Amino acid sequence: MPSPVPDSASTRERMRTQRRRDTAPELALRRELHRRGRRYRVDRAPLPGMRRRADLVFPGARVAVFVDGCFWHCCPEHATRPKNNAQWWADKLAANVARDRDTDVRLTEAGWVVVRIWEHEDPAAAADAVERALTPGP
Repeated sequence: MPSPVPDSASTRERMRTQRRRDTAPELALRRELHRRGRRYRVDRAPLPGMRRRADLVFPGARVAVFVDGCFWHCCPEHATRPKNNAQWWADKLAANVARDRDTDVRLTEAGWVVVRIWEHEDPAAAADAVERALTPGP
């Protein structure tokens, strides 16, 4: 898929500097989990040979946590659709969502628990969701 041509220097710079890891929502979740005594791996592929990386991985518990950006992963509450290069962006964002679902299926089939957190979620509530996944139920 060819890259869209940014229509301005500011757009080009914004796309160039987009962080893949260590975003503010991810750091907030990591701080909260660390405060609770949880230790994890950062930016790791949960499965050997898997080119997709989870934001947080708990290898012993087989839990993979993804902190998804509202724009990039089409949040039902906050997703926006760019007007410039609209079809390219629609295809790109749809491919992101399809890849997310495929990742969820592949990890689940391999015995992992997948936790998806939206970037807008409260870090304490997000940490609660991770804790529930880490705590074996009856």
